[in-house]
Amino acid sequence: MSKLCEGRVVIVTGAGRGIGREYALMLAAHGAKVVVNDLGGALDGVGADATPAQQVVNGIRAAGGEAVVDGNDVSDWNGAKALIGKAVESFGRLDVLVNNAGILRDRMITNMEEAEWDAVMKVHLKGTFAPTRHAAAYWREESKRLGAPLDARVINTSSVSGIYGNIGQANYGSAKAGIATFTIIASRELRRYGVTVNAIAPVANTRLTENLREYTEEEKRRRDPRWIAPVVTWLASAESSGVSGRVIESGNGIMAVAEGWHRGPTVDQMEDPAAIGPVLIDLIERARKNAGINGADLD
Repeated sequence: MSKLCEGRVVIVTGAGRGIGREYALMLAAHGAKVVVNDLGGALDGVGADATPAQQVVNGIRAAGGEAVVDGNDVSDWNGAKALIGKAVESFGRLDVLVNNAGILRDRMITNMEEAEWDAVMKVHLKGTFAPTRHAAAYWREESKRLGAPLDARVINTSSVSGIYGNIGQANYGSAKAGIATFTIIASRELRRYGVTVNAIAPVANTRLTENLREYTEEEKRRRDPRWIAPVVTWLASAESSGVSGRVIESGNGIMAVAEGWHRGPTVDQMEDPAAIGPVLIDLIERARKNAGINGADLD
């Protein structure tokens, strides 16, 4: 088997279980040196346990790979900075950051508590921004030191809940939509340093999703987290240098490139609010409807 990521140093956050675990294992199998970051909290983010991350590291080492455990909280500013430092201290540099850590606190808007909103925003949005910010600062300095662009990667985790919308996930979906937009902005800002930034919108059964409903055996096969890892492994490799600013769906039997917001039907701006109604209704009727949660069915 050809090794796409031979010698590349990769951080994977939330890598103790589920999709992140599959990322770490496949990246290591393709020659990457992996920092396995996981706070080890419960589904709602409470608590900490290094055991899952250590088990992933043990598996990588048993297969002849290189990996270290990191238990920093990626939503903490100093913890995120320490995570980037851990990669550089352990392996001499950093090539790829995979932002995957996340929690769920699903609730309908009428019942959602402030703490449930804040916790999800902190882990997903700040937990993506903070490691990226510190990694970007490191890469900027490396690019200046070398006098040339690098070949680095950021791979974020969005969601179909964020880019299409899903009932009961106003906090999670809003955070994931924010990550999709953050991905586009970061790709434009970091291009000068030789850093690409993309996002995955995975569909997979993990401990976050497996109890949401009953799944058929075929659905379980299609939604196995192992289907997501090949996309991330390729994005982490040197082969993906020409791809940036994209959100890629993967899992549940498909791989697709999501298409973001585009301006639809347009008219000249209007001053009289009393005259706007018929014009705006006509624009809405001619505009493409919002996608359903599967990205195809229309609302």
